Amino acid sequence: MASPPCYSFLLLSNPPFLPSLIPRYASRYSFTRRTQRFSSFASSLHGIRRNIEVAQGAQFDELVLSRDDVSEDDELTVQVCVTRTLPPALTLEVGLERVMEAVDELKSNPPKSSSGVLRFQVAVPPRAKALFWFCSQPVSSGVFPVFFLSKDTVEPSYKSLYVKEPHGVFGIGDALSFLHHSKGHSSIKTFLSDESAMVTAYGFPDIDFNGNSSVYSKDGSSYFFVPQVELDEHEEVSILAVTLAWNDSLSYSFEQAISSYEKSIFQVSCHVCPNLEEHWFKNLKSSLAKLDVKEIHPIKMEHMEYLTFSGRDQGDAKELKNIQPLCQFHCKLSPDVVFSNNMLNQEAEVSNSLKDQANINAVWASAIIEECTRLGLTYFCVAPGSRSSHLAIAAANHPLTTCLACYDERSLAFHAIGYAKGSLKPAVIITSSGTAVSNLLPAVVEASEDFLPLLLLTADRPPELQGVGANQAINQINHFGSFVRFFFNLPPPTDLIPVRMVLTTIDSALHWATGSACGPVHMNCPFRDPLDGSPTNWSFNCLNGLDMWMSNSEPFTKYFQVQSLKSNGETTGQITEVLQVIKEAKKGLLLIGAIHTEDEIWASLLLAKELMWPVVADVLSGVRLRKLSKPFLEKWTPIFVDHLDHALLSDSVKNLIEFDVVIQVGSRITSKRVSQVLEKCFPFAYILVDKHPCRHDPSHLVTHRVQSNIVQFADCVLKSRFPWRRSKLHGHLHALDGAIAREMSFQLSAECSLTEPYVAHMLSKALTSKSALFIGNSMPIRDVDMYGCSSGNYSHVVDMMLSAELPSQWIQVTGNRGASGIDGLLSSATGFAVGCKKRVVCVVGDVSFLHDTNGLAILKQRTARKAMTVLVINNRGGGIFRLLPIAKRTEPSVLNQYFYTSHDISIENLCLAHGVKYVHVGTKRELEETLLEPSVEEMDCIVEVESSIDANAIVHSTLESFARQAANNSLGIISASSVLHPMIDSVLLFQVSGIQYSRYRVGLCDRPTIYSGESSQFHREGFILSLTLEDGSIGCGEVAPLDSSRENLMDVEGQLQLILHLMKGAKVSHMLPLLNGSFSSWIWSELGITASSVFPSVRCGLEMALLNAMAVKHDSGLMGILHCQKEENGSAQPHSVPICALLDSEGTPSEVAYVARKLVEEGFSAIKLKVARRVNSVQDALVLQEVRRLVGDQIELRVDANCRWTFEEAITFGLLVKKCNLQYIEEPVQNKDDLIRFCEESGLPVALDETLDDFKECPLRMLAKYTHPGVVAVVIKPSVVGGFEIAALIARWAQQHGKMAVISAAYESGLGLSAYILFASYLETENVKTFRERKQGMAPLVAHGLGTYKWLNEDVMMNSLGISRSPYSGFIEGSVADASKNLKDVNINNDVIVRTSIGVLVRRCELRVDVGGFSHFVRIHEVGQNVEGSVVMFLHGFLGTGEEWIPIMKGISGSARCISVDIPGHGSSRVQSNASETPTFSMEMIAEALYKLIEQITPGKVTIVGYSMGARIALYMALRFSNKIEGAVVVSGSPGIKDPVARKVRSATDDSKARMMVDHGLEIFVENWYNGGLWKSFRSHPHFRKIVASRLVHDDVLSVAKCLSDLSTGRQPSLWEELADCDTNVSLVFGEKDVKFKKIASRMYLEMSKSKKSEIHIIETVEIPEAGHAVHLESPLHLILALRKFLTRVRKNSAETELSQKLLLALKET
Repeated sequence: MASPPCYSFLLLSNPPFLPSLIPRYASRYSFTRRTQRFSSFASSLHGIRRNIEVAQGAQFDELVLSRDDVSEDDELTVQVCVTRTLPPALTLEVGLERVMEAVDELKSNPPKSSSGVLRFQVAVPPRAKALFWFCSQPVSSGVFPVFFLSKDTVEPSYKSLYVKEPHGVFGIGDALSFLHHSKGHSSIKTFLSDESAMVTAYGFPDIDFNGNSSVYSKDGSSYFFVPQVELDEHEEVSILAVTLAWNDSLSYSFEQAISSYEKSIFQVSCHVCPNLEEHWFKNLKSSLAKLDVKEIHPIKMEHMEYLTFSGRDQGDAKELKNIQPLCQFHCKLSPDVVFSNNMLNQEAEVSNSLKDQANINAVWASAIIEECTRLGLTYFCVAPGSRSSHLAIAAANHPLTTCLACYDERSLAFHAIGYAKGSLKPAVIITSSGTAVSNLLPAVVEASEDFLPLLLLTADRPPELQGVGANQAINQINHFGSFVRFFFNLPPPTDLIPVRMVLTTIDSALHWATGSACGPVHMNCPFRDPLDGSPTNWSFNCLNGLDMWMSNSEPFTKYFQVQSLKSNGETTGQITEVLQVIKEAKKGLLLIGAIHTEDEIWASLLLAKELMWPVVADVLSGVRLRKLSKPFLEKWTPIFVDHLDHALLSDSVKNLIEFDVVIQVGSRITSKRVSQVLEKCFPFAYILVDKHPCRHDPSHLVTHRVQSNIVQFADCVLKSRFPWRRSKLHGHLHALDGAIAREMSFQLSAECSLTEPYVAHMLSKALTSKSALFIGNSMPIRDVDMYGCSSGNYSHVVDMMLSAELPSQWIQVTGNRGASGIDGLLSSATGFAVGCKKRVVCVVGDVSFLHDTNGLAILKQRTARKAMTVLVINNRGGGIFRLLPIAKRTEPSVLNQYFYTSHDISIENLCLAHGVKYVHVGTKRELEETLLEPSVEEMDCIVEVESSIDANAIVHSTLESFARQAANNSLGIISASSVLHPMIDSVLLFQVSGIQYSRYRVGLCDRPTIYSGESSQFHREGFILSLTLEDGSIGCGEVAPLDSSRENLMDVEGQLQLILHLMKGAKVSHMLPLLNGSFSSWIWSELGITASSVFPSVRCGLEMALLNAMAVKHDSGLMGILHCQKEENGSAQPHSVPICALLDSEGTPSEVAYVARKLVEEGFSAIKLKVARRVNSVQDALVLQEVRRLVGDQIELRVDANCRWTFEEAITFGLLVKKCNLQYIEEPVQNKDDLIRFCEESGLPVALDETLDDFKECPLRMLAKYTHPGVVAVVIKPSVVGGFEIAALIARWAQQHGKMAVISAAYESGLGLSAYILFASYLETENVKTFRERKQGMAPLVAHGLGTYKWLNEDVMMNSLGISRSPYSGFIEGSVADASKNLKDVNINNDVIVRTSIGVLVRRCELRVDVGGFSHFVRIHEVGQNVEGSVVMFLHGFLGTGEEWIPIMKGISGSARCISVDIPGHGSSRVQSNASETPTFSMEMIAEALYKLIEQITPGKVTIVGYSMGARIALYMALRFSNKIEGAVVVSGSPGIKDPVARKVRSATDDSKARMMVDHGLEIFVENWYNGGLWKSFRSHPHFRKIVASRLVHDDVLSVAKCLSDLSTGRQPSLWEELADCDTNVSLVFGEKDVKFKKIASRMYLEMSKSKKSEIHIIETVEIPEAGHAVHLESPLHLILALRKFLTRVRKNSAETELSQKLLLALKET
């Protein structure tokens, strides 16, 4: 007889943002089918028939699998789900209340539409609950379908459910279903759009089911459904959702949908356990046993291809989805139709076979193990031994147990501890008697101190063998003393004692182990012979009373706790006093200690958000190494103070700290300094929240002890609704933390060697929500606590569900901090990996690793867990003692032998002996590659990081010194600013009230050396930026671009216009002068542009203006605000800066040498000579030799080759000038990769200059290549590298590596030179500090490259520059005092000012155009003047208005007359009908209206720029109206859809969206619109909320909705076929993160390139960096540059075409 077919329940997993009609997560899997019909085995799955109503939802047509599913003649309706995301809920129960309230509100105001799909979703804690919630449903459920689907993809089985409850999906009810029948075809189709955010369909292929009691196998048929209530669990967050669907035309009304929903929600709300997170495992076995169906397992699974409409849109492409199928599930489609797979144990139960046991020892052992499994204890750690053989055999033979064996009981016990940490349930340890038991003591102590449940089953000799010298017989009674919560000494097994006693003892032990004070429990189990399976007689009477127990799967004794009734949010009793203390707090602090459960981590985050106090999170809290959901500060998020430990190194900070209320949730705090400062601040109210009753208060500070888990406490606080309050301390701590974080990041990155703190810093980047961290004691945990960092690579689910509602997602982190020993750490980490089911990264020291080398034997077994990476920090001993006070007072030999315990053991050989993969890393890059290497996840790996005790001590000392300095600098700014100026939202801010720029042109005495050849440019042009603060303080900055391919005056002025637009009203932080990344962060968060997109010269001028304005505001100078504090002894600021002269090498050697001697006579102590301008390098060498001969050896000589020589030419020069005693040669070779080679082969010192220009915003990684001692200097031009902040970063790197940092001018005016003098002085002062911190003696003064002042024939400033011969040194120096005065009182020379701009005026008007019997009044926004007849028209995207183009228009207003319009149907544009018809907003109508508009604006042609919807219109007009379109810039646009069926689907989808807007309002529509995957990049923009809010400003929402429908890509003409005939210039623009439109642009380019006129016209693609779909909003500066280049090319192309036409005409006439 043929075998029955195999089925499996499916999660349809479509890529989140792939547009298709398949619901979210859709993928296709089919199963190998046998010939027998489904009905032949369906009867075996039928239960007892019951008269129960099966609630059914709206029935939609099948999932779209191929183009055959829809024809062009079908009447098609597509529904788009309206999704409402509610604020995150503290618990699953609260989440249920939230969605029920939302539906109740909907019922009170029901939707008016005849059809719709609504989804209410709320984020709840990620702790796995779906399985238990499913199991809690009554067997006689009247609501179907009901199912659980496990997401475990690694060999899921019924046993894996017990190791740790898996994440999965629980669903109930049928909101809507998709039926596909293999026969018949309906001409009316209804589908659910795949753009329905996060909606998931579940179901079965190849079955015919319509809600009745039978189901049949049928090829080509399918049944999928969306549940009414769904809990979808992810690693980061769980999503509770309710879905409602109705369709009157399908005879399923809204009232029916509500009625069906109420049945589902009533059932699940009545069967949800309030303490679901507490000890779920105790009832798992009995709950699963109630399912009681026979499973039929699939034999083979196949992956099936499928088509998507989006694929056909772009060329009939098929996509193959290689997603592993999920095949562990239980689904009841109806009372009689049940599918189940890998959920149930079908083998005979042990309880039914007790009578078959050979002897009474085996009976008791089997009963013990069986009761353990009924209590959910299925993970057994077994040590070999004879006396325990019955227990070991019973555990090994039980079908539900997972066993791990190890010869070392100590390692085994620590492994069990790790498992408890990861799974939150006890492991069972089985050992033999004697010292095997004693070896458990260290782990028992750790478990007791850290409140970890553990069950110890220790075999023992019987009483008659105790105290008589029997082998392996010791006193095991109360062996672990007070470290266990419960001890019981069982009698030796006998049939005279009922087995019930054994069962109740196990039950009692576990109750103690998992009580409020969780901990280890000990059951001593004596056994007499026989110790094997030898049969002996025993009486069945001992089994009396077990009939009921043997007939079910429940434990013998179940413990219950009476739950108090809900108090409707009212708090009573003593907690009211605590809440009142919190409410009255003015300077509160939230301390988050070590937390074990995900629910409590979630609760602590919601508590932090509610309190809005500063948060100090311990490294074991899970939120210290968090993933930020927003990379910028939002005022409604709490402030995490991650570096308080470092800040407290400063005595000034210690004195600043003052709290009136501290709440600590979770256990111990790692940082000693934090504990000490709390002691110093006492007295204050100290509230400690922990669920155990024990006293954890080593500093004796606790005034209010709350015995509660964090979830319960947070629930009380959240219900109390405290007023939102922030103190000055809040802002101060935030500023301090940011400054120290950036300083630590710089120090760790600048250090070229691999250090222990860098390992800690790097760890978080290697961790994701699917991984966890186990930290060893001693140095590793302290390093990670101090140097660990948060990062921004959060998941899509977090982005979609949490947004700003929660500040971050966490990383699970743990360690053995109960007794904080270094023993058993590797074994604990492996147990943790088993328990948490994640990829675990473990970090331990070498001594800890060696202490637990037997843990390698456990690691090698790889039992029931994912791969691990173990980082061993090997400093050849106990490095922590080198950092303790004892190291300063003890002889090195004593330290080495008795404290460091130095060793030379090979970790590699240890790994080799155990067969474990080993990797050695010695550099930063090797560490990063090893941690991020994909293969690491496939197998366990030991990674050895070599260090040394002394080097590590020096690194820590240096880092602490710089942290202290950063804290003092920050506090200096805070102290000065907070006294003088008010705080905004507890942050020190001031506001920009005005900004303008003036273009200057100054004459020069000679041609600048930057211009070579025959250039006759004897002038310098640039801009003076003037910035005014709200109090009238004015600061000036110079923007002086070097006219090159990277920057030119026109492009720079375009950026300045945009800066002027963005800067008005901008808020500026007082922390900007720290120059530690604060400027870059501010440019992004406040201006909404990436710092790297700003031209270097523009950023330099902006920073200069801001710093000078701040100096004026503080009645100080630039030096004053950069130094931030009074100088300490020995670090006096230099009063002047040595200046290096600049000398061109034109002329004969003697002529050049003569000029050099004159410079020396003027007082220059250093001269830089320009070389590489002659025929060959030999001639340059002769010049240099002559100069050195004439000026003598006392003068510092530098040469600059500007990257002009080949390597051979440079070497030739080097060999000839070896005796010239050069200080350095700048950039001698063309190929930068030859630079180090040149140093080594020539022996000449080298300086970096042009190399720095190629670095991006963060140059430290690039600079790491140039730590070679032959590179002795960096020559920094602030206007070229990108301002003072980046210049300071490069300079600090150079100084820390013992290299000179030389500030060099690029022919700026006196304004820029004055700022550079002060900046150079600041760097010299910082260098003095660096030398002092590193104890390197006196820092030498450096002559800076500011000699370009001699080129100035006139100046921007009227004031004297202040560069002269010093009466003290006798050398040419720049006066700090004069420079400071010049910048404080800027006196502009108006004779050199060409023009001044305060910004471009925007003119607005309304123009009328008549089209098709309708009058359209179009809103116009105009910027700029008519430049050479150039007119550019800008078209916005859907939901936008012309306003959004204004910043871009200002940026190119100098190149063209710019006009943006509110496209008809949008913004303030309106339509007036001349008849009773409804206006249409079709592509043809819009294009005609715009064409007529262009005719009114200009008689000539225009360039049209369109984004998204506007881009489609622009492309249409370029193809159809080329007589008026000179060029088209298509930004994130497409030519439409070719496929007729896809067009039909698209138009139906857009119609549904339009109905959504009308039915539910614009606000709800916009919320759903921007949840799409297209906007993922845009959602991370700091101004996202503000921009989205602007999308709600439309005069006529009905017209907007009609635009969406009429302008659908499904209705507009497909333009693909017309691309090859394009007769105009086209630029196809897309963001680098926009994968979809990048592909579309590439295909469009290929089609357009086929045009015969492609050689005449411009056809280009432009990728905009740092942008997604919304290019013009995400990266406006890059887009402005692209537009300028295109307009220039278009004008040039038009001129050439016009000239060619004239020539042809002339030829014809002749």
